[in-house]
This record gives sequence, structure tokens and C-alpha cells, in this order.
Amino acid sequence: MADKKEEKKKAPAKKLGKGRWSMYKAEGNKLIRTHKSCPKCGAGTFLAQHKNRLMCGMCHYMESIKA
Repeated sequence: MADKKEEKKKAPAKKLGKGRWSMYKAEGNKLIRTHKSCPKCGAGTFLAQHKNRLMCGMCHYMESIKA
């Protein structure tokens, strides 16, 4: 019988600094969004920032970044 492989434990996104609250920045009494919102999905969906593009995970909208 084959041995079972050990499962790799992943750290929660909150501890890695990539959680929901890393999308906002607090200044005084205001919350400022640090990422751009998707123009198709609306204000509740953020665009993921990659090296050369911004992309929405829900509708797959993409904007390329000119270097």
C-alpha cells in the first residue's frame, strides 16, 4: 500500500497581507480604495493587479498596463 502524502498547510490570506482589508486605506474618517474597481461589475469588485495587466476575476475584464 502506498504511503499517504502530507498535506501542505497554507497560511490564511489575512496573515499574508492579501486579505479583504488590504484593498482599503484609512485616512482620518475616510476609507480610500487602493485598487481600481471593475467598470462592468461595479464598485464592489476590484481589479487584481498583475505585472502587466489589471484583471477582474468575475467577468474576466482586462486592462493592459503600458510600461
